[in-house]
Amino acid sequence: MEIHQLRYFAAIMDEGTFTAAAQRLHVSQSGISTQVAKLEAELGQQLLDRSGRQIRLTPAGEAVLPLAKNALATLEAIQHTAAEFGNAVRGRIRLGMIMGCSIPPFLDAVADLGRTHPGIELSLHEDHSDELQTRVLSSSLDLALIGYAGDVAPGLEVSVVLDEPITTLVPVGHPLDRAELRLADLRGHKILCLSPGTGIRSAYEDSCRRIGLDPRVDIDASSPATLLHLAERGAGVAVLSSSSTQGTGLRSIPLADAATHARLGLIARRGQHFPAVQLLRTKLLSALRPE
Repeated sequence: MEIHQLRYFAAIMDEGTFTAAAQRLHVSQSGISTQVAKLEAELGQQLLDRSGRQIRLTPAGEAVLPLAKNALATLEAIQHTAAEFGNAVRGRIRLGMIMGCSIPPFLDAVADLGRTHPGIELSLHEDHSDELQTRVLSSSLDLALIGYAGDVAPGLEVSVVLDEPITTLVPVGHPLDRAELRLADLRGHKILCLSPGTGIRSAYEDSCRRIGLDPRVDIDASSPATLLHLAERGAGVAVLSSSSTQGTGLRSIPLADAATHARLGLIARRGQHFPAVQLLRTKLLSALRPE
């Protein structure tokens, strides 16, 4: 049994397909397939059910996968521990970020890490916030920047970098162009909001339910910029966070009864973090929460 065979097996289940796993690991798809087949032959058990359109674990695979991930985590811990005795921080960091992330301080910190610590290998993964939490809990990501409302999943520690109310954005002269709005005022207008699983969408839906309103959304998108452009063209009323309104020709109208705030946070699994991961975490928090 080879360690790379376990890594390939775990990557297939993390990514969902042989192709995606091969792309992540920078190897050929046929190479991954061959090595996993060798692992199955050596173990005398089929680990993957390849009969359907979606790859699934067999009962044996379900039992082996957590052991394989533990073995890979142990190997990574050995490598990180040994690196601490060298002159430079080294290691591999898997960093998740919200879809369409374009926050300048976040991108600046990521770019700076590559310049100052060439021994650190960094891979970036975009996804919805709910999925990012799941991936950090399953150890397929080390850190993730997420948007959320309420609490994060048990087993995660979160550092809040932004906590702000949601707001409405409308063109100047729009019927809702007032000093202040209530959620009920949005009835009869098309609502533009981020996709399910994002902090802003959760804050909007929770605020509506608290006062007995149906949290209807007519158009959703993964990028705030897309919603802003649509609102500018009269497609509807955009519901976003206060910081999303900067640099637009739209009018930001506070929602007086929106009780739940949208939050931006950096999450990690509870417990000790490897030096490379802790270094990036410190850099990101310093950039996102300037004094």
